[in-house]
Amino acid sequence: MELRQIQYFVAVAEELHFGRAAERLHIGQPAVSQQVRRLERELRTQLFDRSSRTVTLTPAGQALLPEGRELLKALDSFVAKAQRLATQNEATFRVGISSALGQRLDDFLDALPGSGSGTRFEFQTLDAHSRLEEVRAGRLDAAFVRGVESAPGLRLLTLWYDPLVAALPAAHPLAERASLSLTDLAGLPLRIASRGENPVLYDTVVTACRKLGFEPTLGPPFTGLQDTLAEIGAGADGWTLMYPTAADTVSSRRIALLPLDGEPITMRMFLALRENADPARLELLTATAARVRRKIAEENRRPA
Repeated sequence: MELRQIQYFVAVAEELHFGRAAERLHIGQPAVSQQVRRLERELRTQLFDRSSRTVTLTPAGQALLPEGRELLKALDSFVAKAQRLATQNEATFRVGISSALGQRLDDFLDALPGSGSGTRFEFQTLDAHSRLEEVRAGRLDAAFVRGVESAPGLRLLTLWYDPLVAALPAAHPLAERASLSLTDLAGLPLRIASRGENPVLYDTVVTACRKLGFEPTLGPPFTGLQDTLAEIGAGADGWTLMYPTAADTVSSRRIALLPLDGEPITMRMFLALRENADPARLELLTATAARVRRKIAEENRRPA
């Protein structure tokens, strides 16, 4: 039995006419008649009652028609999935990133199906706003972003939660500790992006301070992480918060990075995609996001 015989049977059953079925299949009528008769012989049952003027389904034909349609639907699904896989294997993804991803980018690439075999990535380092705009415009396929609650026109896939650590002058007495509480830092100016620049980060940090009973003292305007770290390392009074994944970018012995005690302050990392993203790319990236999310969650549950 061949799949084309099922295709011919379904076409004749729906048209109830061998000539129209042949036109629909773009083949000659004799070939349709021949294959349907061969199918009937193989099944040892008659599927159609034929007369000089009409074609009707036998009870067996009526019973088998839904099964035949399901077989063809499964075939279409099989072919579509094979085509999606072929597209994935040939795909080049343009992805916006930040300089603070560190090891997490490796985690994402490791989570790709087949470890990313046949999939190429082109990365572009941009600020968060530009990353989102480039995805909306179609110039990027996806972007890693933190500090957003929503992004109109985009789909946000949760990847992981990053804890924040304190960065302060290595010469400060607090730097000698193994860890800190936010209350230990209450008397020092906090260097952080303004609420207008990063409302999610600002609200998260300020809310954490207020829960512990103090209002943070804000320091000079935050112009960027590297500038702020350089000023703190040079002796400016104050502290800031950063992601452990960005620790590799801190080479100065004048900066101390310390974990925070108590309830961790975390920021969620998303992968931003267009709502109308190519289905094959969306499927690949959604599956990868789920894998990396599970991997990091398992790591966080392991005892230190």
